[in-house]
Amino acid sequence: LSCGFPGNKVLEPLKYAKVATDASVSRRKVEACILGVTSLLSHCLGKGENTALVLRDVGVLLIEGKRVQMQFYSDFLERITGRSLLEEAPFKVPQLLDMGLSQMVPIASLTFTGCVIVFP
Repeated sequence: LSCGFPGNKVLEPLKYAKVATDASVSRRKVEACILGVTSLLSHCLGKGENTALVLRDVGVLLIEGKRVQMQFYSDFLERITGRSLLEEAPFKVPQLLDMGLSQMVPIASLTFTGCVIVFP
């Protein structure tokens, strides 16, 4: 079942079985993990807390009040583009440098969050 959104965008349901196969875990574990993370995220946001959702090997989703920002790890951006971020980005897409983040940077230095969630 897919839901339609304005602009002909379609929301597709998450394929738990594919995620489970790709991650070499059971479907039940995938469902429990996603339910746990979304429940905790909903709880933090419901209390009005600033929140940082850490997506391992991808980046950090920062939610502060009405401001939402995704900061990707530099090595993730390099993996998906096949290029060194520091060599190519300033000339083609300067905004990528602002989105790039080292995995060595402590989450606490990015924001004053009330809730930090690490997605397994």
